[in-house]
This record gives sequence, C-alpha cells and structure tokens, in this order.
Amino acid sequence: MSDKRSTFLESGIYRFENSNAVFIDPVRVLNRYYTRFRVSPSAYYPRFFESKQESRVSSSTSRKRKRKEKKPQALNDREKAAERRHQEARPLLLKAHECLLRATDLLEVMSNLRRDFDSSRECGDSSLPGVPQQSFVELGRVWQTPFYEITLNFHQHAKPNIDEGSPIMQYREERVLPVFNNLVLNETSDDVEAEFLDSPYVMPRESCFYMSDIGQIHNLIPAESGRGFNLIVVDPPWENGSARQKSREKLRDFVEKELFPTWGVRYVATFYWLKVKADGSLINDLDLFHHRPYECLILGYCHRESVDSECLLKFKHVQDGQIIVSIPGDYSRKPPIGGLLLEYVPGFNPTRCLELFAREMIPGWTSWGNEPLRFQELRYFIRDR
Repeated sequence: MSDKRSTFLESGIYRFENSNAVFIDPVRVLNRYYTRFRVSPSAYYPRFFESKQESRVSSSTSRKRKRKEKKPQALNDREKAAERRHQEARPLLLKAHECLLRATDLLEVMSNLRRDFDSSRECGDSSLPGVPQQSFVELGRVWQTPFYEITLNFHQHAKPNIDEGSPIMQYREERVLPVFNNLVLNETSDDVEAEFLDSPYVMPRESCFYMSDIGQIHNLIPAESGRGFNLIVVDPPWENGSARQKSREKLRDFVEKELFPTWGVRYVATFYWLKVKADGSLINDLDLFHHRPYECLILGYCHRESVDSECLLKFKHVQDGQIIVSIPGDYSRKPPIGGLLLEYVPGFNPTRCLELFAREMIPGWTSWGNEPLRFQELRYFIRDR
C-alpha cells in the first residue's frame, strides 16, 4: 500500500502531486468531527454512480432525449456570463480529472467507499425507513415559523458533588430553543443529540447554525469588527439545474455586488467541486450546459483591516481555482472542506468561519441557510457502540 493511499484511508483526503486538486471521501472526513456517531457510507452514497450497466442505460436514454430536444436557443446575458466562467474553469477541471485518472492506487479504493465499513453493523435507531424528511424551506414560510423549537440533549458529564468525598454525579442538560431566526449552538467538545418535530438530529462538537431565509441574512454579521467572521464561504448551486432560471445568476450578483460589499467582505478565491463516479469518470459531460459536473464555492475574507500584520504572516494565501474532487452524496451533497480551509484563515483565534447556504454542520463553523439541519438527521449516522 502506498503512503498516499494509506494517508487517504485514515484522513479521507488524497492530494495529487504538482496539482491544485484534492480528492475527498466525505464520510472519512466527517467522521473526524464526531465522538459518539459515525456517518453511514450507504446513507451518504445512496446512488454512488457505480453501475456500468446503469451508465449504459443512462447513455441510451440520453441519446433518445437528444432526438427530441428542440433547437438550441440564444443565450441571455446571464447565461453568457455563466458560459464565460465555464470556459475559464474548464482547463483547471480537465487537469484535475486527468490527475485523478492517473492515480491508480486511489481508483482501486474509490469503488469500495460505500462498502468499506463493517456491513454486519446495522444503523439501528439511526435508520428511519419510510419517515419523510422535513421540508425546512416550507416550514420557514408558514405563520407558525416563530414558534417552532428544537430540543438539545447534552450528553452526560462527570460533575463532582458539592459535598467533599461524595461520589461523582452524572447529569444531563436539556435546552429548548427557537429553531428559526436564532443562533443555535453546541459549544461543547462532544456531539449533541437534538429533536425537532419528533425527528432526531445530531450536532457535531463546537458547531452552530442559523436557519432563516435570505431576508434575515444581515443578522449574522456583528457590527463590531473584532467579533466578525474570519472567512466566509458561499455555497449555492450556481450553474446547475436550469440555468435559464434568472434567479441563479441574480443570487450570484447579490452575493458579489451587494452582500459582500455591505459586510465589508473581500472576495479572495473561487474553488470548484468536481463530481465523479466511483470509476473516476465525470457524472456528466463537462460541457453539458444545464447539468455540468461541477459547482463553484466563493471564498471571502471579512474584517481584514482588523487583522494585525504578524497574524497575516502566519497563514497561507489562498490560491484561486483549487479543485475538490469527490463522489456526490445524496441530493448532490457537497463534500466538507472546512478542515482544508483552516490554513487559509487569518485573524481572530479561535477562528470563526461562516458557510452560506449550508446543508450540514462542521466544527468551528456557523452554518446558515434554509436547511443547515438537512443532513444532520440521525438517519445518516451509525451510533458507535
């Protein structure tokens, strides 16, 4: 076994030589964030894009669709802007994919990422067959929104009795908090189990979320620069889906031209998430306009003027155009890159980082969006025994 492969099996991160690309196994990375739970590979990778027969069927279906497709229409201004960005990113993405295809030791492992845990272990109470997933977007729009609450059940801790010589007592703390338009925190170094509308959830250590619609987003940035965020990552589905829906480009314009300037955020880089199948091939043709096999992540520094020069010398300057390669999870679930970004974060200690449009939680980050709890439901985890 090569050293790089051995390191990957332990960390979940494979770094390609002489490249600005890395491959990530999100399951291994996420499992470093939990103490009493593990992410289930089969729950994370429900489709996995692994069947060659499935690929042939898909290809055949695609050909049939092409016969029925209408003549291409002229691109509007926003679509032209998206196409220009695609052409700029295309060489970087192709080079990253070539690096993956040359990494034969990694390709041998990729086909087993969904099955490499002990298959005899069942998810137990973590599996919830037949239970529909909560629609947080819909819940955030109804008149009852301000009254919805989440219950946090903190794990038992050792606590000495007041009387000297008495045995150590165990206690359990329960907190009930508004789930919408409120900062919900787990400040402990342990996982926290939570309950919302009779569904169980898990919050990783030292994490927090703020669930709201975009109209409440300005509440996240404190007025005092010394209490702001070091790094902001914007993570919506920029070019995928139906690119003809103008609201996707409007969202990008809002972030770059209105939100960042209002918050005093300086744009620093764009990362790309390249989606591949278990055999290393791209999930779609790279130039397929409405369903490209990649998404963009925008990074910005906040309150940079408050960071002293000594601190700035200690961190790496982020390189634009870095590529994160992974097999997509359920609902195009993005890989966790928070740990990779920490070496690029200047400023306050401990670092404070914010992910916009997040759909899961990681330690040290504030997760904002309509669905930061989406992939925190217990169905995605295995309880460690």
